[in-house]
Amino acid sequence: MATTLWMTGDVDADRLLDSDPFALLLGMLLDQQVAMETAFAGPHKIAERLGTLDPAAVADADPDAFAALCATPPAVHRYPGSMAGRIQAVARAVVDDYDGDVTRLWSDGEPDGREVLRRLKALPGFGDQKARIFLALLGKQRGVAPGGWREVAGAYGEDGARRSIADVTDPQSLAAVRETKRAAKAAAKKPADGG
Repeated sequence: MATTLWMTGDVDADRLLDSDPFALLLGMLLDQQVAMETAFAGPHKIAERLGTLDPAAVADADPDAFAALCATPPAVHRYPGSMAGRIQAVARAVVDDYDGDVTRLWSDGEPDGREVLRRLKALPGFGDQKARIFLALLGKQRGVAPGGWREVAGAYGEDGARRSIADVTDPQSLAAVRETKRAAKAAAKKPADGG
């Protein structure tokens, strides 16, 4: 069963993410080098400025005009130009490969978790980690549970984890995810014991 999403703290942005799977996919795409809530607020900014979030309209928009739309303050991302190109590339893949219906990524042919992960990784801008996090987000908060999804999502699929946006349901869980990320970065910076 899908839960009501809380990802940005902005009611309108969260409502869009909750109702539009393409918005959720774009939020995941934008989730790099910016705060999670900033990334996931991006699709709402695009929808307001473009007048739609239809994948075909996004894919077919003039690239220069779309980049300018993404750069308009407050910008969609801290790197609006390069991210505008990625957004349009993902929209084009959704249009060309899934007839504009992003849910077909996880529904066509009743795929298992491994196949959904493969499809996500085939999208522009979706590497292994981003694809696993999005698969966990689908499973944990959208009720999309293809066979074996938790195993395929790895640590991101663990029940009760506080590792990623897949685990954010309110301000407290957002703080817990941030603390987990801080601790992981600190541990990575520690020199290995050697003697």
